[in-house]
Amino acid sequence: MAAARHLRSSLSLLRARLAASEPVAAAQGYRGFASQVAKPTGKQIKVPEALYGGTGNYASALFLTAAKANVLDKVESEINTIVEASKKSPLFSQFIKDLSVPKETRVKAITEVFAEAGFSDVTKNFLSVLAENGRLKYIERIAERFVDLTMAHKGEVKVVVRTVIPIPEKEEKELKETLLHILGKNKTILVEQKIDHSIMGGLVIEFGQKVFDMSIKTRAKQMEMFLRQPLEF
Repeated sequence: MAAARHLRSSLSLLRARLAASEPVAAAQGYRGFASQVAKPTGKQIKVPEALYGGTGNYASALFLTAAKANVLDKVESEINTIVEASKKSPLFSQFIKDLSVPKETRVKAITEVFAEAGFSDVTKNFLSVLAENGRLKYIERIAERFVDLTMAHKGEVKVVVRTVIPIPEKEEKELKETLLHILGKNKTILVEQKIDHSIMGGLVIEFGQKVFDMSIKTRAKQMEMFLRQPLEF
């Protein structure tokens, strides 16, 4: 099948590109982080990677607090539960986004609801702070960035792969081995496959801040640009 051949050739191209960019990847933050969940010790706990902006600051503060209390996994689960609830319940979604609701009402409602749900003190206190500061509407983005930190803390790397056909098991194994060679053997590669017929063939791989576009669509555009260049004699 042509799509399968394009996929295999794209994996070969990926190995070459990653090998060429290996020093850059190391310099841009793919450093070895502690893979064990933080436990309350005398050692100073730090965020595994720097995040910027308001949501990054909130996510970092939540990570540090949860790590010191040794409840990272529980807090991650609770935060994701809240995000899912906001997606499924229009009423709850409207509540967290409506700044016309008095601050005291927001804080009281959040405290009571999640105390009844049995959430950890870390999560309840964090949500109260968001409610008080009118930042509950950013909970989804904060949750995404918090998960980025927990994944980095555990040595996990999420890789999104877009193809026109599902990746065969053999090719997926080769992809993981290639990424492990670049990112470090202590990493855990989590592959998320997405079918995207618009790329026409090949594959597009995204992880961290990197995008490797080896799609037929992009190659065709590059060839078109090359052919449009004036000839020099």
